[in-house]
Amino acid sequence: MRVLGAFPEAMPSGNSRPPASLASVALCLALWFLLPLSSLAGDRRPLSVGRTSGWKEKTLILLDVSTKNPVRTVNENFLSLQLDPSIIHDGWLDFLSSKRLVTLARGLSPAFLRFGGKRTDFLQFQNLRNPAKSRGGPGPDYYLKNYEDDIVRSDVALDKQKGCKIAQHPDIMLELQREKAAQMHLVLLKEQFSNTYSNLILTARSLDKLYNFADCSGLHLIFALNALRRNPNNSWNSSSALSLLKYSASKKYNISWELGNEPNNYRTMHGRAVNGSQLGKDYIQLKSLLQSIKIYSRASLYGPNIGRPRKNVIALLDGFMKVAGSAVDAVTWQHCYIDGRVVKAMDFLKTRLLDTLSDQIRKIQKVVNTYTPGKKIWLEGVLTTSAGGTNNLSDSYAAGFLWLNTLGMLANQGIDVVIRHSFFDHGYNHLVDQNFNPLPDYWLSLLYKRLIGPKVLAVHVAGLQRKPRPGRVIRDKLRIYAHCTNHHNHNYVRGSITLFIINLHRSRKKIKLAGTLRDKLVHQYLLQPYGQEGLKSKSVQLNGQPLVMVDDGTLPELKPRPLRAGRTLVIPPVTMGFYVVKNVNALACRYR
Repeated sequence: MRVLGAFPEAMPSGNSRPPASLASVALCLALWFLLPLSSLAGDRRPLSVGRTSGWKEKTLILLDVSTKNPVRTVNENFLSLQLDPSIIHDGWLDFLSSKRLVTLARGLSPAFLRFGGKRTDFLQFQNLRNPAKSRGGPGPDYYLKNYEDDIVRSDVALDKQKGCKIAQHPDIMLELQREKAAQMHLVLLKEQFSNTYSNLILTARSLDKLYNFADCSGLHLIFALNALRRNPNNSWNSSSALSLLKYSASKKYNISWELGNEPNNYRTMHGRAVNGSQLGKDYIQLKSLLQSIKIYSRASLYGPNIGRPRKNVIALLDGFMKVAGSAVDAVTWQHCYIDGRVVKAMDFLKTRLLDTLSDQIRKIQKVVNTYTPGKKIWLEGVLTTSAGGTNNLSDSYAAGFLWLNTLGMLANQGIDVVIRHSFFDHGYNHLVDQNFNPLPDYWLSLLYKRLIGPKVLAVHVAGLQRKPRPGRVIRDKLRIYAHCTNHHNHNYVRGSITLFIINLHRSRKKIKLAGTLRDKLVHQYLLQPYGQEGLKSKSVQLNGQPLVMVDDGTLPELKPRPLRAGRTLVIPPVTMGFYVVKNVNALACRYR
């Protein structure tokens, strides 16, 4: 068995070895078993333990964390969310005021909420209020025969509320909406596979509902404007965007902005390509437009939201950065792990797949640092599978391994924000289903938000191993990341550390906390599938208790399992978990 160190670029320069206390303990154990000690803290991958052909119960991994200084500090809104404009098409935008949906979104705040996706560049704003008017009281078959009237009546009720506008939609109304959405889903899929998209109309009332959802949920809205409205000379036509900006300004909406979505695909989607240089000029034009409107003169601007960094995409990014690198507050791109048409549960456990993101990060960083060193980089729109995902897979427990590893790897390599596509209603990649029930990745995200702070810490590991055979490929199947515990979590004093661990092995792994972590109390939050479906389960349990929303529509208390001080951590096979090491008094974590 082979053990590799975690946090490749997170290690302080000149300190690629574990602390002396950890090394001495490891040496004693190595002599005991007459086996070599290995600690390679400077490897470019997370902690990894390869397959073993024996000695499973005698394998002990020693773990320590550098607590003096953080190696990275990411955005407070690091884990953020996305809504796809398709919610206009299928009608779900009218239900964003649902109390249950707002409660679920609020659980993941603070965060950004990006409103964007493939249909961004077919979105047209119309400054029409479409005022809601009451059409009398409901008759016996009102909800069945007058669905649109019910939407109108709901709007009337919302208009009477002050502050956050929250609705309780009748079950029959939600059932009819699900039927409508199922029909529209087929239309949207047909558009996607034929690559021909119809225009979407965003009215002023729809924008009000979107902003109300973000504001009530504690999310900061980022609106992606249509970049495919073009003048004959291929420059950006800003007329529709100006109308939207003026309306938003009149309502004093606090919004950040983007322009377009995956511009590298414009030729196939629209028959007209936009190169990086032209896109950069378009962003300069948008920046000037924002500065002309007082409320948005200092609004943040993000882009260019390119796709996977292949050769042509890198060329587009290069041209963009030359012209508009200084105009954007963060450089953004998207990533999709798997072709959704060929996927099975075990694909989510493939270490090669988990590591594909690392190479892409380096490619993006190389271009960005060439023109604007130190510029923030966001992964804006991360999907486990393409084409809207795969039912019973993209929304299952198995997909969580990719999601949690993505969070750990991005923070470790200095990516400032990651935006999950999508919070709600986008194929099967969403966090919340159409019954407003949280899926496994939601609970994973909620735990991350509650326990993980923005400061990333370097991990040092040492383990006893057998000498690897020449030419044998060792997979990274045990991954450990460390952060300062979220200082907003009042259950833990500042100075505590949270580890999150992914075990892809089919056997349990034992981890002994050493050095600064030795003999400290630990709170365990072990997330496992619940039910007979195993990895394909859409329900999860926390420390053996199923996670479900409370009957009154609130989120449940996330209760830890206290572990005895000095106890060896036993990580069950094929699981994910968070481990809060209490009262470490880590210097890096004592101050904000």
